[in-house]
Amino acid sequence: MNAPQAAIALDARPRVAGHFRLQWEEVQKAWVLLYPEGMVKLNGSAGEIMQRLDGEKTVQALIDELESSFETSGLTQDVLDFLAIAQRQGWVKP
Repeated sequence: MNAPQAAIALDARPRVAGHFRLQWEEVQKAWVLLYPEGMVKLNGSAGEIMQRLDGEKTVQALIDELESSFETSGLTQDVLDFLAIAQRQGWVKP
């Protein structure tokens, strides 16, 4: 049985896991994660988060950037929740 992974910290610098490739699919009008066995189509919010994961930007900087880009606030928990799911799926490395 696998132990649950810890939540990604605000000072973490997550990146897309090495065996995935993130790209825009014009036909689907969506960001997708490609991997040898297939593809994951991301919804709009997931795509906005994933395209900003460069391994250098902290989670807090990512949240600040999203809140600024979309002229909103209060995205911290939503971003952390998505990153936790993405980490469990193996899409993201903290």
